[in-house]
Amino acid sequence: MNESSGRIIVLAGVAIVFVGLLVWSGALRWFGRLPGDIRIERDSVHVYIPLVSMLLVSVVLSLIMYLVNRFR
Repeated sequence: MNESSGRIIVLAGVAIVFVGLLVWSGALRWFGRLPGDIRIERDSVHVYIPLVSMLLVSVVLSLIMYLVNRFR
């Protein structure tokens, strides 16, 4: 591993801690309840399919990876 790999690992760790703090504080309470997320609740069955939430995660991660590769 070289110096840039270590820097990337540290930045990823900081990002994970930041997202963890947001989840812990309740700032991401809206995530998973977006329009387009499928939620079926019956007496004994609960089905949850987060279509729009995972699409949003995919777009954000794709944008981050594009920017990392662009400036590398």
